[in-house]
Amino acid sequence: MASDRVRGRAVSGAATGHPEAGDFASPPTAEDLARWDEADRAARPDRLARLRSRFEGAGVEAYFAVRAEHSRYLSGFVLGDGEDRVAGHSGQLVIGAEQLILLADSRYTIQAQREAPDARIVDVGYDLPGAWPSLVAAVGATRVAVEAGFVAHALWRKLEAAAPDVELVPVEGWLEADRATKEPSEVERIAAACAVADRSLAILLPRIRPGVTERSLALELEWLMRTGGAEAVAFEPTCLAGPQAALPHGAPGELPVAAGTVLLFDFGAKVAGYRSDMTRTLFVGDPTERDLAVYELVARAQAAVIREVIATVEGELDLPSGRDLDAVARDLIEADGRWPAYGHGLGHGIGLATHEAPSLSRHATEAPLPSPTVFSVEPGIYLEGEMGVRIEDLVSLDAGSSRVDRLTQFPRDVLVVGTERAPS
Repeated sequence: MASDRVRGRAVSGAATGHPEAGDFASPPTAEDLARWDEADRAARPDRLARLRSRFEGAGVEAYFAVRAEHSRYLSGFVLGDGEDRVAGHSGQLVIGAEQLILLADSRYTIQAQREAPDARIVDVGYDLPGAWPSLVAAVGATRVAVEAGFVAHALWRKLEAAAPDVELVPVEGWLEADRATKEPSEVERIAAACAVADRSLAILLPRIRPGVTERSLALELEWLMRTGGAEAVAFEPTCLAGPQAALPHGAPGELPVAAGTVLLFDFGAKVAGYRSDMTRTLFVGDPTERDLAVYELVARAQAAVIREVIATVEGELDLPSGRDLDAVARDLIEADGRWPAYGHGLGHGIGLATHEAPSLSRHATEAPLPSPTVFSVEPGIYLEGEMGVRIEDLVSLDAGSSRVDRLTQFPRDVLVVGTERAPS
């Protein structure tokens, strides 16, 4: 990245100004939310049909879904982030060839009736094993596919004991694979969440200066997202200053921002159930030559990945796997030889969950990416005790329409902030 592409106070050349809130899309309207809700309602029969199409091949007659994302995806019932830890069995689904049973205790019955009108609502309280025989009988199942990675071993044994003639069949990834392929309204919501995050960081920029703490900036960024169109944050915002930026998943603390260092933000908004995720590494005052070189190398690695994706939709290359794309960024950094490449994966899918399929990493499958899909591209370099740089954008890939769109619109140019000290 050439030095004449600097935003903010220039490293060399004239200043070009910070991005502003008005540079990005406005928050979703009530009409947008209603349209997306209707799109979900119309899509659920096909979503259920895709799941049920797997039954015969697996030799099962029903599916037991326990993830909150799956309940929203298939029935419309919504649990807030973390609420599944206190909801008991509410939100879990028993899906037969024809019936959709939603479990909801008295705390959630009215909500379930409103949000999932096509489901049969059953209150099992906290005693799922006690109700299990009648539930599986209601859907005519003798073999039930179960989301094995999300059911505790103790509960599994209790369900087996409650209905010994019903076999529990462990399955993984059925609905996760379906959710990796995005419908148009899902992509719209992810883009809307990106715009909320973009605007929020733009508003925060003038408030960044030496002396303010990581924690105060993270809290303010969360407030800006929550009051700027987000129903919630996608995850707790991260703000890491100077050497703390070398922690890929560090937590903001009371460390004050200092001039001459980097400042890394990793954050996302949640809009109509769908999430965004972006990382920007800013410079507080003029960057050092080394820090600028690290940033430019990370930016080159990210750009190389996105060029590779574009080449696939233009017919120059076959659709890549997540492993292929990880290698593009990792190999570029390693070939440069000055600093070690990131240890984490290059990226991940996103939607109802912040991290979902597809995976872009050294350990990802060699299968081509699904399409249409949305994933992050987030290479980084981390120098322990000194600094770290990560640049993360969300990319929408639709091979059938020959489209690649960067949903994150906040600039990726070198951005210099914080030329004034915070008041003491």
